[in-house]
Amino acid sequence: MVMGGPHLLSPLQLVLYPPPVTPHLSARTSSAHRTAMGLRAGGQVNPGLALLVWLTAHCSCPQAQGSSQGGLEASGDDLWGSTNTSLLHGFWCQPASQLSRDQLSTLIQGMASQQVPLRAWQLSCLANLATRHGLQDNFELHPPNLLLFYNLTQVREATCRAFTRRAAQGDTELLANLPDQRSALQHTALACLGAPHRRLNALDLLLLGALVCDMHASRIETADPHVLENLQRCHQLTAPQQAALNSLLAGGKTVLGPPGSWNLEGLQALGALASYISSSLWVQVQEAVGLAFFSSMVATYRAGQLSQGNARRFVTGFLKAKAMSVSSRPKRGTDARRPCVRGDITAATLLDDLFLVRYDCMQLESCLGSHVLQANLDPLLQHPLPAECQRVVKAKLARVYPHGVPEEQLRLITSLVYLYSRSEISQWNITSRDTVVALLASDVALENQTEAVLQKYLDHNGTITSALLMAIGGSRLCWMSARQIQAIRPVEFRRAGALDISSCPQSRKDALYTKAREAFGSTRNTASYYRFMRPYLGETLPCVQAPLSQRPPAPSSDRCLPPGGAPVEELRHLAQANVSMDIDTFTNLNPRVLQSLSVGNVTTLLGQNVGDLQKARSHPTISSWLRSLNTSALGELGLDTDTAGPTGPARSTTGIPDTTPWVSHLAPTSGQRGNNAPTSGSAPAHLQYWLLAAALPSGLLWLLYWGIPGPSQDCSQGTCTKASKDSAGPAPQAEKLGLEGGARHLLRPPPRLQGQRTWPCPTS
Repeated sequence: MVMGGPHLLSPLQLVLYPPPVTPHLSARTSSAHRTAMGLRAGGQVNPGLALLVWLTAHCSCPQAQGSSQGGLEASGDDLWGSTNTSLLHGFWCQPASQLSRDQLSTLIQGMASQQVPLRAWQLSCLANLATRHGLQDNFELHPPNLLLFYNLTQVREATCRAFTRRAAQGDTELLANLPDQRSALQHTALACLGAPHRRLNALDLLLLGALVCDMHASRIETADPHVLENLQRCHQLTAPQQAALNSLLAGGKTVLGPPGSWNLEGLQALGALASYISSSLWVQVQEAVGLAFFSSMVATYRAGQLSQGNARRFVTGFLKAKAMSVSSRPKRGTDARRPCVRGDITAATLLDDLFLVRYDCMQLESCLGSHVLQANLDPLLQHPLPAECQRVVKAKLARVYPHGVPEEQLRLITSLVYLYSRSEISQWNITSRDTVVALLASDVALENQTEAVLQKYLDHNGTITSALLMAIGGSRLCWMSARQIQAIRPVEFRRAGALDISSCPQSRKDALYTKAREAFGSTRNTASYYRFMRPYLGETLPCVQAPLSQRPPAPSSDRCLPPGGAPVEELRHLAQANVSMDIDTFTNLNPRVLQSLSVGNVTTLLGQNVGDLQKARSHPTISSWLRSLNTSALGELGLDTDTAGPTGPARSTTGIPDTTPWVSHLAPTSGQRGNNAPTSGSAPAHLQYWLLAAALPSGLLWLLYWGIPGPSQDCSQGTCTKASKDSAGPAPQAEKLGLEGGARHLLRPPPRLQGQRTWPCPTS
């Protein structure tokens, strides 16, 4: 991470790695440079001077702005597009708002050319910035994933096909928290095709790409057989979609032909999609072709090119078909008298890709000796064993190692970990961090296994370091005990950075929120504090009710709330700090906490991302909050009175029913964008004017009252404390004043972060 130094960071550094602490503005820094970057980079400057310089630069000094931009351009526009992928992957949206239109455009094009994998929360706010600068029409040069988040009401009829073709190359799973955007994307794509209920032909499918993954099974089943190419891009098919796929294949109209004529090349062209082929179809495939394809699939899995889930689904379906075929043949009496019919399993046997075809789970039990198992555990477990076979191997290991699997073998049984109980794991000897990583780096270890494995490691004087946290992934935090989480040193938690805990159960989230506050609560810059705490804001401390006689009267806004969201006071503080919370984080907040936030609170908290409420209005969290608002409040947000919004799937595996009303989202081909529709990511025009009218007089009053720090204020350590009870605390930012009251509200200190005795210093 780029740290603050004696000079101001470049805009690109601020966008990619905003510093946790930004130094004071140097007196020697040029006015233009200070205006363009310093006041928006989190620099700790005199707040009265900050407001005055901001007003001067933006209202009466166009020459200063021009000078600043010229200086940036002099450094070369190539810088914005040539930065390496790892830096662009660390893109942070909040400071990107300071970039000029050309700089932002070049940065986005650089991300497209280098195929930078951004996450949903990065893409959503980046799309809002691009829309605000009028860059959406350059979509052909932008990353396909970014197009998924664009304002679809601005897609023009003349370019809708090109837009859809480009967007269809993206990953629609990124829209998991934006169900209305996901639904609108499909409707926009189908509107480009014309009649809503027509059969999708080959050209339509070429245009729709991965958007077919969200379509109803009936539309897939009646589509042109080329739909197989679209389905190959789906992360997962629903049960109805799987049935539609098998119906298409059974009909014999695809490029593979009828099942009896399938060949190896045609099946290999299906890739992972072949794992959905039903047993009833495998029975019809020629035996030689089926065996050759089975061998190729196992080889692909052992090479790490096929996921464990897809491999096991294929093996299970194929072996079921084989069992159906064998059961129809007359059985030989000799089979019942010979426990091991296929012959003893050897090291050479385990190298055969058809091993699972020749040795079912019963034969594995009968033919696998203890010595071969000990010496060849790794090649055995490289096969995608069905669950029944895995249990056979586990039972044999228990007989070979009655006192627990030795540590050198533990690193090989990753795929079996989920079968072990806590008591069985307690017999293991785990002394190495590498063993922990090997056991927990996969997706198979569950709650009890993760906690037990880590406890055995800790019992041998192991420590949970930042390197270990990053190696096993943030999801593993979900399954640590509260005691184990508490044992993590704050410095290690800080070094690990913001870990993804979105899949954690609430019991673990509560402990993680506490640990995150302990680790990041001392961050001097509020924007940096938000950057680290963002993954944990969907959690809160559990309510601890002390006797009424021991509790001071608490304001209604500070009452004890159920787990599942950041405390309301912390959200209000972040709103005042101008963090522009992304919609992904917002949808994970506690719905009951949101009920305590006014429209002004939410508008300020989301900032430039407020338009994303329209894209996620059917999300349960947002839908619940919208239902609590009246018509006037909805109007302030630029939303109509229908808070339900269009129905759409939360995941691609649900499919979008074709009963959804047909609504065209296309803007007219000619003419400019409508002024009545709010731009995605920005507040409605009338609300913006209201905010400006309220903020300017409030800011001037703040300038007069708090312009110069008095002797009672001490910000030397990054926080402002009061020297006496008569001293007033620091005021919130000028940009956010006037939203919840008049001048009286301005003279109150800002709300403190929970558990702190000092207020973060105001940042620009």
